[in-house]
Amino acid sequence: MQTILIADDEAHIRDVVQYALEREGFRVLTAGDGKSALSRIDEGGIDLVVLDVLMPEMDGLALCRRIRSSSRLPIIFLSSRGEEVDRIVGLEMGGDDYLPKPFSPRELATRVKAVLRRASTASLPDEKDTLAHGKLSMSISRHEVRVGVNKVDLTVTEFGVLRALVERPGRVMTRGQLIDRAYREGYHITERTVDTHVRRIRAKLRPFDLDPIETVHGLGYKASETA
Repeated sequence: MQTILIADDEAHIRDVVQYALEREGFRVLTAGDGKSALSRIDEGGIDLVVLDVLMPEMDGLALCRRIRSSSRLPIIFLSSRGEEVDRIVGLEMGGDDYLPKPFSPRELATRVKAVLRRASTASLPDEKDTLAHGKLSMSISRHEVRVGVNKVDLTVTEFGVLRALVERPGRVMTRGQLIDRAYREGYHITERTVDTHVRRIRAKLRPFDLDPIETVHGLGYKASETA
């Protein structure tokens, strides 16, 4: 049984989400502020966090930053501020998905299952377990990216995007194709979200003087043919 942590300062939202997720067979823990949520995460055993952006003690973005400093734990943001800039900020901080309030508990449950499925798929053995692109290597079964001997921490979603491109070097993939391949259940993903994840991948590879992703203006992205 997978365990979901709901971190939200509104008790009725915690109750509604807990009910919806428990009906889907999840074990659910709750926290009413960022500090309590961090303590629960530090105890271990959490498979995914549903994280409100606006919380006392420690807000959701600060908590996400703490989580991402040491973990790829999947994160879905909730926010009463549904503006696009807030969604982009949440994703750039390392969130895997973002849902504005008010939301359908059923949709949230669907997204939780989709993100967990991406995480489990990323860690399954594959016919070609290791992908190489110059100094860059990807281990599918270990969900691990390295540049030489240096490990690069990518979220589940970032890993999926990079994998989709590196598997087909030189082939242009539209944002829609990347959504289909990297997100699987990507009906709620926007093309701007893909751009956000590409920016984060590039930022994480930049310290190693590496950028295997080429932008094809008007079309999408491709991995460079020459590594």
